[in-house]
Amino acid sequence: MALRIKTKWHESKRVHKGKRNQSRQKTLLDRAGVIAFNIWKVSQYHYNNLRGEGFRYATEEQGMGTLLEFLAFMLQVVDRMVYEQVPEAERPLFINEVASNLARNLQTNREELLGPGDYASPFIELLNTRAQEYSHCSYTDGEPGYGFKMVLAQHISELLSKDGDLDNKWAHEHVLEIEIPEALKTLKGIIAGALGIKV
Repeated sequence: MALRIKTKWHESKRVHKGKRNQSRQKTLLDRAGVIAFNIWKVSQYHYNNLRGEGFRYATEEQGMGTLLEFLAFMLQVVDRMVYEQVPEAERPLFINEVASNLARNLQTNREELLGPGDYASPFIELLNTRAQEYSHCSYTDGEPGYGFKMVLAQHISELLSKDGDLDNKWAHEHVLEIEIPEALKTLKGIIAGALGIKV
């Protein structure tokens, strides 16, 4: 199944205090919402792709953990992609807005599935923890270094091997060789289209 992502955007027609049908330039924070929506979609795709390749999620923790690891990885890659492309004063606000949108989406989805609860706070804690881990990894020539990619592969491998399923032992290599390159290619298109920058 192919992943369809919208990468071309038009200016919105909005009503502004007595001014009908005037175009309004999308702000950086508007674009953060678009990017978060697409990061969610790409992460779900790769979560499902792992299952389609025969890797099993024996528990809710394994399945949801895998999705959250993809989200954290993608957020860190976006931060590196926009470095020196977005004004330095705006970059932390932009990344925070992407993260906030991801957390709101997670909260809404989990409430619909599991009922009321605080699902966003543990996710924000995970994002902060992973930000520390990824901060020690290289990102050069528009690509995350091997160590950067290893962080995601290792966390997913650990999650999927918790139940001792030997079929899941190849998850590490699969994530490195298949899922990450495809995710990065898609993410570059999203960022280039949403922000109009070369990545």
